Amino acid sequence: MPMPPHNRRASLAAVAALGAAALIALGAAPAAFGNEGASELVVGGIEPIDGVRPGSSFDLPVTVANRGTEAAEKVWVSYSVTRGLDFAEVPSNCRAQQVPSYDEMPERWIAVCAFDQAVEPGVVYTPEKPLRVKALDRALNDELRVRVGEADPGADENGTPPVAGTAPAVKLVEGQAGGEGSARFVDVPVTSVNTADYQVTGAALKGSVGDTVTMKVRFTNAGPAWVLTGEGDRLVQVLVTPPAGTSVVKPHGFCEAEGEVYACGTSQRSVNDGGRETYTFELKIDKKVAGAKGSVVLSAEARPFDPNKANDKADITLDVTGGGSTGSTGSSTNGADGAGGSAGGSSSVGDDGTTTNDANLAETGSSATLPITVAAATAVVTGAGLLMVRRRRATA
Repeated sequence: MPMPPHNRRASLAAVAALGAAALIALGAAPAAFGNEGASELVVGGIEPIDGVRPGSSFDLPVTVANRGTEAAEKVWVSYSVTRGLDFAEVPSNCRAQQVPSYDEMPERWIAVCAFDQAVEPGVVYTPEKPLRVKALDRALNDELRVRVGEADPGADENGTPPVAGTAPAVKLVEGQAGGEGSARFVDVPVTSVNTADYQVTGAALKGSVGDTVTMKVRFTNAGPAWVLTGEGDRLVQVLVTPPAGTSVVKPHGFCEAEGEVYACGTSQRSVNDGGRETYTFELKIDKKVAGAKGSVVLSAEARPFDPNKANDKADITLDVTGGGSTGSTGSSTNGADGAGGSAGGSSSVGDDGTTTNDANLAETGSSATLPITVAAATAVVTGAGLLMVRRRRATA
């Protein structure tokens, strides 16, 4: 569901669902971790990763330590990477699953590795062979999360069934002190050298004065990279200005009017490679304005990953044909009515966003003589009424 340009109000149920999903998918400690005795596991050893080339791979040098007073008898280490990354190989003591985007969280891969061995207090451990991650062609700004715990975090019920790895199993070995971390989970940004091409598509509208026409404009990420906007950072907006001589009968549900311009948001804080948003408006043609032209343009925040600015703006053209007049009756393919009812014939829109008008009344069995007949009958009734009034006055 598209995200409006400003924050949405979430229901209590949605907030609760999002919180539960975050506990499972994003690595916050579940309730089971509250009864672990005197052991205190922490993870560390990972620094931000920058300058990765799509197609290349890198290792995750994770450390696990126990800051408590008793040994942890078994340990689970969980790895989560967003959709620009994947695991190059998964050891057989680990299981992996793909989780699609939901609750405004991006698509990701999760690997959970079980180490059936004790982790003693005051000792730093590391996997004897670090987990290897590869950068896909769509990698750009990705996120990595590593978590440690004494309880199996379980699988994400929204993801694919977990699959055991096929690479040789690994175990934890004692490492050098230092870099053992201070928390149960750590988040690390992974930045790749890549680009993404944001672009917009306008529309060519056609109709008569009084018609209601459908306008579709689009925003597309032509890739090759997907784009994950950081938490709290400004999301891209699509700014739509309808042509002069028209009025907006029905805007897209997630576009907000800011004067004569409509600011439209995107579905989530991430935009997949090849992903698109289509914004549909119903416009009333109020009058013919020579050379009337609207626009669709991307908002002006910095996008260093998108060097091609030539396709950040597109025109919305309007060809007003025929006579027509506001207030005449008719129909449109979208069934708009009431204050936004169409007039003067039926309108249709193609997949390319072009809207055309087709006032062929003959196909419906209607005739252009019907309005004339009704008008003539009305005139006869009105004349008869006036004649009766005059006769009554004469009698009186």
